[in-house]
Amino acid sequence: PSSFHYTDRNTHPTMSYLLPHLHSGWEVDQAIITEEDRVVVIRFGRDQDPTCMVQDEVLMGIAEKVKNFSVIYCVDIDEVPDFNGMYELYDPCTTMFFYRNKHIMVDLGTGNNNKINWALADKQELIDIIEIVYRGARKGRGLVVSPKDYSTKYRY
Repeated sequence: PSSFHYTDRNTHPTMSYLLPHLHSGWEVDQAIITEEDRVVVIRFGRDQDPTCMVQDEVLMGIAEKVKNFSVIYCVDIDEVPDFNGMYELYDPCTTMFFYRNKHIMVDLGTGNNNKINWALADKQELIDIIEIVYRGARKGRGLVVSPKDYSTKYRY
């Protein structure tokens, strides 16, 4: 059997079904507010978007490895448009980090510290970023510096 799952909404294979989804603004708020010990990682986008599919596969691949210090969710920006304006979710795929109800920013060298707005396809790099977010956030930092500079890798 194929490792891909076909959803009833579309005809594209998607890996995101293996990651927990938040289906309302309230669910997103609850996920961010109620998690006290771990970093909340939220991938905003559309499950069938190719960029999101790459990111979801990576997130799924690391979920078990990072479960002690982070929890990962997906949010469909069409189903839950509540945050599109507030977080400027205009890219196909956006990954953001929260800790104890606080948005944690990451300096990736791209000039945008609010979010990762591309598919970070390297599992270890994403684990490293989540770990840095966790360590910094626990010390009360609202901004952490990525272990790797992405300024040259991702030009817009």
